[in-house]
Amino acid sequence: MTNPLKKAAAALPPGTVAVAGGTVVLGAASYIHLGAAGHSLSTDAMANVSLLWTIVMSVGIGLFFPIEQELTRIVAARAALGHGAAPVLRRAALLTGGILGVTLAAVVGASGPLARMMFHGDRELVLALGAAFAGMAVCYVTRGVLAGLGRFGVYGTQLGLDGGLRIVLAGGLAVAGVDSALAFSLVLAVAPVIATLVTLPPLLRAARPGPGIGWPELCSGLGLLICSTLLSQAVVNAAVVSTKLLAPSDSALIAALLNALVLARVPLFVFGSLQASLLSGLSAAIAVGDRAAFSGMLRRIGAVVGLLGLLGGIPAVALGPWLIEVLFGAEPVLGRTAFFWMSAGTVAYMFAMVLGQALMVFKRHNLQLCCWALGTAVLAAVTFLPGEVSTRVVVAYAAGSLATVIGMLAALRFSFSRSVANQPASAPDGAEPGVPLLSRGSAGE
Repeated sequence: MTNPLKKAAAALPPGTVAVAGGTVVLGAASYIHLGAAGHSLSTDAMANVSLLWTIVMSVGIGLFFPIEQELTRIVAARAALGHGAAPVLRRAALLTGGILGVTLAAVVGASGPLARMMFHGDRELVLALGAAFAGMAVCYVTRGVLAGLGRFGVYGTQLGLDGGLRIVLAGGLAVAGVDSALAFSLVLAVAPVIATLVTLPPLLRAARPGPGIGWPELCSGLGLLICSTLLSQAVVNAAVVSTKLLAPSDSALIAALLNALVLARVPLFVFGSLQASLLSGLSAAIAVGDRAAFSGMLRRIGAVVGLLGLLGGIPAVALGPWLIEVLFGAEPVLGRTAFFWMSAGTVAYMFAMVLGQALMVFKRHNLQLCCWALGTAVLAAVTFLPGEVSTRVVVAYAAGSLATVIGMLAALRFSFSRSVANQPASAPDGAEPGVPLLSRGSAGE
């Protein structure tokens, strides 16, 4: 590896490189999956798949990704102190099963209205939605424990398997000439379940016995975090759903907006390779009192996020309208201005995600929720201003994300100041100042 590459890798949280390969495959799978569907389905059927994909990536992530984040934080802190993760995994599995059960009951109970409002009356897609939620539930529990233990090799393998299966399944449907929205939707359920089952044995071996964990420790911040994540997913995915509500008959715009948002959010897929290792590193640093490592990691990741935004945003604005027509078969209903606002919103959204994870480490889930509530309120206010629907929804995404960043900067400054006032400034015994004590175990396993 050359010196510049070594410097770039050193600027990232430990474990990032191990996760990056799987993240790239999973990110590519989203484009191939939607591209295959766009070229295989009618405009109305593709609009249905677009809405289902959006709901899964907003509500599903909102409900189950917080479990991964909390498990990463808790397990990383325990691992830094030499405690095993098996009790955490058992309790988290029970908790996730309960949340999934309530979610599926709600989906079944509201299947009629959901089918009418979102899927042109197709109840089979409501069943596919529930199956996709189940796939998300099982994969996020395992990923949280793997990230907390520093088992980023297995973590990346699960991501890669999930993405690879989506590519194979969606590509196979397209080659076979399948024109069923249900078939393309079920890919979101099948792939993560198989990937989780394949990577379950190494997880069970790594989760050693340890002290028990009480329900309060596991659940105390989870409700607030779920609310925060649901709001964050509302901000990042609202454009498609808002358009469905404001212009329900414009299927071409609905499908094109999803394609455009996926393209403009390319940096988010790359950023996904940073999230698990970032939260693990920040949690371990604070657990052993190394605030210098915490601050340094935040500064470095902020620089990386800014660079990602430029590298992804410039091509999206310049080539976006043409690319969504070629890659996804979208109709020419969006221009470069829409891509500019979506790219700007993505940059701000990534900064908000970084700052939100920092607030989580300080257990400031309440402040994180308040900031996402502020961003959601700004998004709603802009969405309902007069003007063209396609313009309002993309400007709302950028404005809501920026409002969240401003709020989180103020909240993090407050939290960090209180931490400095309440803790000794010296690094722990055996720790080199500015270097986090990470979880035990090889990050490259």
